[in-house]
Amino acid sequence: MRSIIYKIRYFFERHGFYVSSRLADKLGMRAKSVRLFFIYASFFTVGIGFVFYLTLAFWLRLKDLVYTKRTSVFDL
Repeated sequence: MRSIIYKIRYFFERHGFYVSSRLADKLGMRAKSVRLFFIYASFFTVGIGFVFYLTLAFWLRLKDLVYTKRTSVFDL
């Protein structure tokens, strides 16, 4: 069982993670720097989506507070 797990791990390390190494070789950088860039970029894009969601929720709540539907003239 352990041997199968090591074979799968070796396969992904050899073939799956080779992308950042090749990209680093092409750019003349270290592979660690390329991996860190992708990690930071993924956190940044998730953060931007969350900030956009909170901004949209704020504006919708503000719109509901400003434009409340009044039933009659005496509700002022």
